[in-house]
Amino acid sequence: MTRSITVDRLSEPAGELTDVLADRLDRLRQTNSYRAFLAADNRADRPGYADSPDGTLQVWCSNDYLELSQHPAVIQSVVDELRRQGVGSGGSRNISGTSRVHGRLEAELARWHGMERALLFGSGYSANFEFLSSLRKALPELVVFSDALNHRSLIEGIKRFAGPTEVFTHNSLPDLERRLARYPHDTPKLIVAESIYSMDADLGPVSELCDLAERYNAMTYIDETHAIGVRGPSGAGLLEELGEHRATFVQGVLGKALGTVGGYVAGPDVSVDFVRSTAPGFIFTTALPPAVVAGTLTALELLQGEYGARLRCALADRVAVLKSRLRAESLEFLDHDSHFVPVFVRGASRVQAVAAVLRAQHRIYVQPINEPSVPAGTERFRLAVGPHRTDAEIENLVAALAEHARPGS
Repeated sequence: MTRSITVDRLSEPAGELTDVLADRLDRLRQTNSYRAFLAADNRADRPGYADSPDGTLQVWCSNDYLELSQHPAVIQSVVDELRRQGVGSGGSRNISGTSRVHGRLEAELARWHGMERALLFGSGYSANFEFLSSLRKALPELVVFSDALNHRSLIEGIKRFAGPTEVFTHNSLPDLERRLARYPHDTPKLIVAESIYSMDADLGPVSELCDLAERYNAMTYIDETHAIGVRGPSGAGLLEELGEHRATFVQGVLGKALGTVGGYVAGPDVSVDFVRSTAPGFIFTTALPPAVVAGTLTALELLQGEYGARLRCALADRVAVLKSRLRAESLEFLDHDSHFVPVFVRGASRVQAVAAVLRAQHRIYVQPINEPSVPAGTERFRLAVGPHRTDAEIENLVAALAEHARPGS
């Protein structure tokens, strides 16, 4: 007989927990840190737009940087594989969840990055967390040197198991070198950094990091999450753009410029195979659906060809136009060499209010970025301009920002 659970049967500890969590939620709301989701359905027939309950919106904060998730060939690959294999993968990679397309994608990713092997994960977060924590568990004496602005997934992967960690000042090669010099040459070391830091839009000095790694006998783990697809002759990232082949490990994602979902790490065969064989977040997780993997293979093929090169050129042009218009309106933004354009709208309550006005009055969707993603007082919109945006759309966005986001407006 099925019995319903009533409020009367809640234990005292459960009631105390509810009270504590409700109080914490209230505090998040009071500090404008409570995260509310906006339901918006992306338009496959109109890249850069989405349908919301309040009407169609222009989306200026998507991670689908090249709008490949709506490309007809990518969609068709997903549909074809869906008809062949069905919706799900059926299990973990070890238990009936590995199809031939998984192996093809891993081999292609390894080749793309000039590495011996690659391993797929359910997300970029999982890739970073599982890979780094597995390395640390296997080698407790490993000293990890982590950039101060590394993504949370990198930080949590490093912290999962105890071990020596050196956090160096963001992009500071002198600080990193001072810390490296403290350890004997034969001490195992790993430098962890990103190639593009999305919140500030700046680039990591990846070649110089490899120089220091060579000098001090260290390995390197470069997170190319935001550079995949948009940098390099074939879209393989900033390392490829610089002709840099010395990184030990390269991490990338499929859910941004590639337009699908998932993450991966490429590197030496033995290291990748060890993580494949031991990482619990990989072993005990359902594999990516084959249809998604097939769509990723098509997106990867597009990225590496002439079409991908045209998309990257168009993206660079649109970013330049957007920055030019922002300068003309004297709007405050971070101007670094990447496809991100962070526009400051300082104040947690203010950035939320401006975002709401832009949606209601101008049908523009920009996501407020505030603490803890960025320090208090540096709240912003992280604008992402797609390669298909028109001059008129950019002009409309900047005019709305000038009206509502300018200091004192």
